[in-house]
Amino acid sequence: MSSAPKRISKRKKFVADGVFYAELNKFLTIELSEDGYAGVEVRVTPQRTEVIIRATRTKNVLGEKGRRIRELTAVVTKRFGFREGSIELYAERVLFRGLSAVAQAESLKFKLLNGLAVRRACYGVVRFVMESEAKGCEVIVSGKLRGQRAKAMKFCDGYMKKSGYATNEYVDKAVRHVLLKSGVIGLKVAIMLPWDPQGKKGPKKPLPDVVQVLVPKKELTL
Repeated sequence: MSSAPKRISKRKKFVADGVFYAELNKFLTIELSEDGYAGVEVRVTPQRTEVIIRATRTKNVLGEKGRRIRELTAVVTKRFGFREGSIELYAERVLFRGLSAVAQAESLKFKLLNGLAVRRACYGVVRFVMESEAKGCEVIVSGKLRGQRAKAMKFCDGYMKKSGYATNEYVDKAVRHVLLKSGVIGLKVAIMLPWDPQGKKGPKKPLPDVVQVLVPKKELTL
């Protein structure tokens, strides 16, 4: 996604944009994992490229007097070959932390790294998500949880869509890996978002299988 005015085919442009997003997301995941990183959004305008970093602790992302965000901007500019001042990084606070799968997966990761029991940590995440008005939650933990034998544990609550187009809009998913002494543990967090006409907590569009029964109109008798 270089800022140099080069003529490239649409296919190559889409691939380049995808690679840029994937690399940027990976870099920010590693760099801001302790600051509640919850995703990134790239907006391209004719003047410059805007990168909006979503996190639960925006103060830590910005740093003292904006020092850290300037450092991140310099690193991204140098790595992806942008012109000076053609890319801008912003930090946006996640309003509903309990409805962000990435934020909850990171939270669960640090709970396990600090030595909290798997069941307790997972049930804590599920409870917090459901208290945040989510429709459903599913947490899967797999690896060497106890002893030498690897196994998987699933913690579910509420209602969860598994197939269909609605899963793309309503289900927020995140995967993380925890490096413990016993081995690597895999974490999967899926959150079923609620329907919100304002579009703040969840999608504006209602689920396709929700049937709304209208009140019949009174017929006028002559």
